[in-house]
Amino acid sequence: MTDPSSADGPRKVAPEDRATTGPFDESEANPVRPYIDLGGIKILPREGLNLRLEVEEQTKRIVAVGLDYSGSTLQVQPFAAPRSAGLWEETREQIRQQIRQQGGRVEEREGPLGPELLAEVPVIAGPDGTAGKRLARFVGVDGPRWFLRGVIGGAATSDVEAAAAVEDLFRSIVVVRGGSPMPPRDLIPLRMPATPGSA
Repeated sequence: MTDPSSADGPRKVAPEDRATTGPFDESEANPVRPYIDLGGIKILPREGLNLRLEVEEQTKRIVAVGLDYSGSTLQVQPFAAPRSAGLWEETREQIRQQIRQQGGRVEEREGPLGPELLAEVPVIAGPDGTAGKRLARFVGVDGPRWFLRGVIGGAATSDVEAAAAVEDLFRSIVVVRGGSPMPPRDLIPLRMPATPGSA
């Protein structure tokens, strides 16, 4: 039986080989690999990878995971999504509007992970308040009942080798959606990783 709600929901956008090359659903991940468990996502440790948790000031909840790797940054956020419809089509449109409102430039292109946005975001660069520009790539993949969004900065916005390294990192992420009901677009809860050796 087909789900009637899928007729009007946006299509899911993901690489055709997502189930085998990632980003993975928890049910697809290799259980013996030594993942760093951050709740809503698991990250495969690798040489030269630094992990930062981005915390919302007021609520103290973790809202994103920042990964520094290969001269680049990758910020990731996992969201709950409907079983039948995707969020990346809609999310791209929202990002495009936000960047234009800030006076930035944005173009959509087909990347290794599917459609992505390459944006030039205005930033205050100098201590004297001079404006600069920062390049960012916005990537997203719709999975089963989840959506994983990434923002890539640094070398991977322009350097092919750095980009490949960061795309590989993004693809190695495992999303743990969990069984509890969640409204679509809600951030899947993230948590501090347990330190090995601590009780």
